[in-house]
Amino acid sequence: MVLIGYIALGFIGMEIVSYCAHRWLFHGVLWKIHKSHHTPNNGVFELNDIFSLVFAGISIGLIITGVDSMFSSAKFGIGCGIALYGLLYFIIHDLFTHKRFVPFKSDNWFMRLVRRAHQRHHQDIGQKGHEPYGLFLFPYDRYPKKERKRESS
Repeated sequence: MVLIGYIALGFIGMEIVSYCAHRWLFHGVLWKIHKSHHTPNNGVFELNDIFSLVFAGISIGLIITGVDSMFSSAKFGIGCGIALYGLLYFIIHDLFTHKRFVPFKSDNWFMRLVRRAHQRHHQDIGQKGHEPYGLFLFPYDRYPKKERKRESS
């Protein structure tokens, strides 16, 4: 049960760190790197991917250093929480929202909500940016499902 708490802590902590890093660092002093994510790119990778590698390295390091006592280790659990966040980020953000690597479609209401919110963030390519900066924590009611008008027969 302790392990699940540490995993949750790693996951939730990662969303908070991601929001703060994205808002104040990526759209601030690290904009020269992050800008590659906000401009059209035909390549497989973008310079911005370096941030994912950094977070993955932190996660792997925590998991490796905590594996000896994995069921009670804060390092192992938090590392797993960060890894889980990274996996969901990759699936929802990279594959589904930005259609990178192996894009796919989904009718899942939550994934579509996240995509609508993230598209708002990408409304323009400027450094100033728009909310939301987080992937999961944002005011869900601001991004309602768009109803399509049906043609009258």
